[in-house]
Amino acid sequence: MIQAPLPTTVLHSRSVERLVTGQATSDGAGVKLSRILTQDLQHRLDPFLMLDAFGSDKPDDYIAGFPDHPHRGFETVTYMIAGRMLHKDSAGNEGLLQNGGVQWMTAGQGVIHSEIPQQADGVMEGFQLWLNLHSSEKMNTPWYRDFQNDQLPQLRTPAGVAVTVIAGQSEGLQGAVTRDITQPIYLDLHMPEGSRFEQSLPAGHNAFVYVYRGEVRIAGQAVPLQRMAILANTSQADGVVIEASANAKLILVAGKPLKEPIVQYGPFVMNTKEEIYQALADFRDGRLGEQA
Repeated sequence: MIQAPLPTTVLHSRSVERLVTGQATSDGAGVKLSRILTQDLQHRLDPFLMLDAFGSDKPDDYIAGFPDHPHRGFETVTYMIAGRMLHKDSAGNEGLLQNGGVQWMTAGQGVIHSEIPQQADGVMEGFQLWLNLHSSEKMNTPWYRDFQNDQLPQLRTPAGVAVTVIAGQSEGLQGAVTRDITQPIYLDLHMPEGSRFEQSLPAGHNAFVYVYRGEVRIAGQAVPLQRMAILANTSQADGVVIEASANAKLILVAGKPLKEPIVQYGPFVMNTKEEIYQALADFRDGRLGEQA
């Protein structure tokens, strides 16, 4: 972990537009999770489509995992805080995601994959974020990469904040993944009591924070544990300032909106109903994922 020489200075912080509480649900073969970014927020938080938080020390909540299922038209970013998850897909990729690791998968024209826990007990905790693809990229060849924790760029600010840069840039450090069109920023922040963190954000980016330990304050607004704070799109704001009155951990996510139609049917996200019908037909006829 490198030391950040000079912290970023934000002159005008974004404020909190609203706080969002996740919805308890289950997915896959019964994995219990909290859906933080739901379908009704997809246009507000474009280019992000979904954020799930999962975490349990009860094996029955996660042991069945996510058996084979298809995707088309977007990217999935899985960040494991604790536990081990095995990924296999129709493009021939296989990888074991472990504590602090990230799996970035571009479904593109289509992939069938599974995500199965590789432990019978202990804590399984993490996030899965869905990032939309531009219409020109939705039928691209699938892409996949695993990053173990020691492969992710990490820094510590003079205030003692530990920053993992999954995507984008922070304090001059380039993240593990870059995307030209959506320009995502994805940071994991571990903030000690009394610390302050400043992150510059492009004015046009939609952004949110999710607190998974402790509590923070943004522009005077408390953001409690297990809440998502949607950050206001204020023209004069050049970033966000986050303060921790107690030890806290959170993710900060931002991206450039695509401003395109979003048509979703389960694991398929396209721009028109006709493209969804085609995805369903390709899956039914065994063509989805056949590039493997």
